[in-house]
Amino acid sequence: MKLSKIFFALCVALFFASPAVLALTIKGSTTVLPIAQACAEVYMDDNPGVNISVQGGGSGVGIASLIDGTCDIADASRSIKDKELDKAVSNGREPKAHVVAMDGIAVIVHPSNSISAMKKSEIKAIYTGGISMWSSAGGSGGKIVVISRDSASGTFETFNNLALDKAKVRPDALLEASNQAVAMTVARTPGAIGYVGLGYVSSKVKAVSVNGVMPSKETVLSGKYMLARPLFMYTDGKPTGVVKDFIDFVLSSQGQKIAEENGYIGLK
Repeated sequence: MKLSKIFFALCVALFFASPAVLALTIKGSTTVLPIAQACAEVYMDDNPGVNISVQGGGSGVGIASLIDGTCDIADASRSIKDKELDKAVSNGREPKAHVVAMDGIAVIVHPSNSISAMKKSEIKAIYTGGISMWSSAGGSGGKIVVISRDSASGTFETFNNLALDKAKVRPDALLEASNQAVAMTVARTPGAIGYVGLGYVSSKVKAVSVNGVMPSKETVLSGKYMLARPLFMYTDGKPTGVVKDFIDFVLSSQGQKIAEENGYIGLK
């Protein structure tokens, strides 16, 4: 009995002697995901007392989680919608946007496709059903396999606004839940076309120019590339504590360098 009491006392002492671990949950955009993950890894190395969980799911999922109070930071590749803001207010939340990087949405095809340049009108016609064969757009690969993002995606929202003028995507389009899934599908499908954030462009796919302009840091910052957008991290009100410290790290020179290393466009 005495030994049990001593063991219990030791456990209590060790518990209170151990430093408290601060937990931070980040959810949302798969476009912002690589920035959040890479920054979280470095931040946790520098701050052993902080545990950061980073999850994807799409911008809509991240913002919904912030509104519901199930995450501390919502990653988003689009601005919050009015209806989301209204719901946030009714839930006692006050979403605050932090621009953490810039991005260009790259239109990608299979590397074997002969096409290297497209007009916005051609992209719109392909995604809305007006063009179904690559030969009609100056490319190769036979029938066009249209790959799009699902409706929870901020990338979908931005592409739909900027490239399709808010027109409805053709019903036979294959919907993917992440940038990575789009890139992988295009990489293994000779007739495919898709769109991803700049950080997901690799040698396994081919980015094409849009209206004569290739997506790059220079063309996005200059405004020449039409499919450009800011990337966000949303917090509930003005951030404090570890949330503020992490956001400050992402916006620091080191954090912006990490964003650049992952294929995005830093603010500094």
